[in-house]
Amino acid sequence: MIQIKNLSKVFRTEEVETKALSEVSLTINQGDFVSIMGSSGSGKSTLLNIVGLLDSASGGSYELLNQEMIGLKEKQKSKARKENIGFIFQNFNLIDELSVYDNIELPLIYNNVPSSERKQKVETIAEKLNISHRLKHYPQQLSGGQQQRVAVARALINDPKIILADEPTGNLDSKNGNEVMELLTDLHANGATIMMVTHSDYDASFSQRTINMKDGAVISEKVNQRNVDVFKV
Repeated sequence: MIQIKNLSKVFRTEEVETKALSEVSLTINQGDFVSIMGSSGSGKSTLLNIVGLLDSASGGSYELLNQEMIGLKEKQKSKARKENIGFIFQNFNLIDELSVYDNIELPLIYNNVPSSERKQKVETIAEKLNISHRLKHYPQQLSGGQQQRVAVARALINDPKIILADEPTGNLDSKNGNEVMELLTDLHANGATIMMVTHSDYDASFSQRTINMKDGAVISEKVNQRNVDVFKV
């Protein structure tokens, strides 16, 4: 599904050149759940942004579903992003002025989905994520965990090929954070492909494998025992 080879990213100013990614190579297959870890400045968020087509690489190759993404024009990247990728952010990125229903519906409007179909899709995903009773509420009326469920619903509404999660529990207490991780685990069990950036060893343990980064490079990769045990049962 995702094939990255020798990916690099350099940020330049008049005085300084900073290498954010250095010759990163990575494969994510359909149905994988992969965590990316590393300290601040390790390059993990830069990598996620490039995979999500929110940023451009300086060199190397990034294939999504056998199509090269490096060098695409902005309009082409936007199309590929809308058709294939769902985002879950640390800060939820919900629009306070819109109801829960309207927040979830928004990506469907951008994709020109007919009104009747939008209603059915929103109601179906809301029921699946146990937020049907909150559709008329506004984000500020919800708990952090409920807001993240709304964000997950919005990420899933267009049936993306891959879910990119950027510190999805970073602003949640342990109870709500655990609920979100269990939700991601359920999505993965039902076939979702997930790439998650996290600082948390506990959150990473829910994934199949963890990739560690430092100074813009991949330094190690391991299979997570929790998932090995689960799949053996």
